[in-house]
Amino acid sequence: MRALTCVAAGLVLASSAAAQPPRAGLVVPGRSLGGLGLGATPAQVHAAWGTRYGRCRNCRESTWYFNFRRFEPQGAGVTFRNGRAVALFTLWSPPDWRTDRGLKIGDPALRVAGLYGSLLRTPCTNYYALTIPGRRATTTIYVFDDQVWGFALLARGQRVCR
Repeated sequence: MRALTCVAAGLVLASSAAAQPPRAGLVVPGRSLGGLGLGATPAQVHAAWGTRYGRCRNCRESTWYFNFRRFEPQGAGVTFRNGRAVALFTLWSPPDWRTDRGLKIGDPALRVAGLYGSLLRTPCTNYYALTIPGRRATTTIYVFDDQVWGFALLARGQRVCR
């Protein structure tokens, strides 16, 4: 039994060491971003996205940034409150991310209305956010220079502008 426990622990460590933020991430509005949902624990985030991340020094809540390459801003991030994910978001317009309806980063902003209808628009610094309200989560589509720039999945009370 002890040998089985050691083997199982080794498999968990091996799988988390190989984990990294998804380069081709999927956003399911109201449910998940990059394979994670709101409420994920740090251990679940490590298992899905790995353990190579930077911590935000100036954030009120614990926020981790997972970059695809060192010192380059593209990737994904997660914010925790009380040990649970309250925000999951993309960083700096990573290519190959899309929603389950096919909206892609880099698409013209006009395509959003065709797929999701009229959405609440929130002005942010140098960009704006379009929000899809949900029962358990708000999904946000970020637009910069009239193109889809990024996505977020946010719990109630989380700032739309990031």
